[in-house]
Amino acid sequence: MATCGIAAGARPVLNALVDEVTRRKLNNVVVTQTGCIGICQFEPVIEITTPELGKVTYVKVTAEKIPQIITEHVVNGKPVEQYTIGAYKK
Repeated sequence: MATCGIAAGARPVLNALVDEVTRRKLNNVVVTQTGCIGICQFEPVIEITTPELGKVTYVKVTAEKIPQIITEHVVNGKPVEQYTIGAYKK
C-alpha cells in the first residue's frame, strides 16, 4: 500500500479482505500488502495467485466487491472478470 493506493482507498479494501478471509476461516489464504506496482491509475489493486489460475489482478477494488471476489475466485475458482485489469484495457 503505497501512497497512491492509500489515497485511492486501499486501507478499507485491505481491512475488508482480511475480515472476509477470517470470517470464512480460509486458513489456506495468505493476505500480504505491497508497495506500488506501477499502475496507480487502477488503485486500489489486489492480486490473487493460485496454482490453478496463476496471478489475476483486480483493479479499482472497493470493500463492497471483496465478498464477491472471495466467493467466486478464491472459493469457487472463477475470477470475477469484470473487475480485472483485462476488463479495463478493452
